[in-house]
Amino acid sequence: MKKYTHLFFDLDHTIWDFDKNAEETLQELYELHNLQALGVASAVAFIETYTRNNHQLWADYHLGKITKDVLRHLRFNKTFTDLGMQPDLIPAGFEDAYVQLCPTKTNLFPHAHETLSYLQSKYTLHLISNGFRESTETKVAGTDLAKYFDNVIISEVVGVNKPHPDIFKHALELAGAIKEESLMIGDSLEADIYGALNFGMDAIFFNPLNAPKPDDVPMQIQSLDELTQML
Repeated sequence: MKKYTHLFFDLDHTIWDFDKNAEETLQELYELHNLQALGVASAVAFIETYTRNNHQLWADYHLGKITKDVLRHLRFNKTFTDLGMQPDLIPAGFEDAYVQLCPTKTNLFPHAHETLSYLQSKYTLHLISNGFRESTETKVAGTDLAKYFDNVIISEVVGVNKPHPDIFKHALELAGAIKEESLMIGDSLEADIYGALNFGMDAIFFNPLNAPKPDDVPMQIQSLDELTQML
């Protein structure tokens, strides 16, 4: 392993367990809004349908195909209609309630704090997130992650999303780092891994579900604590 001085982490799905936190939030909102009475048969079906739609919409957002407003409008509207609900029955303010509640959840992937604490003793750490500003700041503050990172770079603030090279360029300039001594760690092949590799940075694919690894992705981990053995 070459000598790095700066490590750049993704947040959602890499440190902050997005799916677990979303599931807790959706379970609470399912009951609060009595969605069963509105025709949504089960919380499980609701969560599965939302997760599928949300992942696809975020993939489109990473690539600049849709805006933040479109993502937030579609993810629940499409979920409810996919489940057979009439549009006029969709609860008003559901998206706003989700956006307020979900970022306050604090589930992280296993070994997050101890891994980051170890790495901080050897490297300068930074976050690069495609998440939205208010949500990202709430997540970082609520999980006591801010203490590990010199910089929290948020695409909404920068004005460009990963995988665009400009956000990596901005992150390196902010850090006073160079490509050859920098490493990106994230879960999204498109946004994090190919974004970094195409920019000229090394990258480690965080792959907790053991999805097939493309041949052109050189390094992967399934658990965050593997980084303490590698770095």
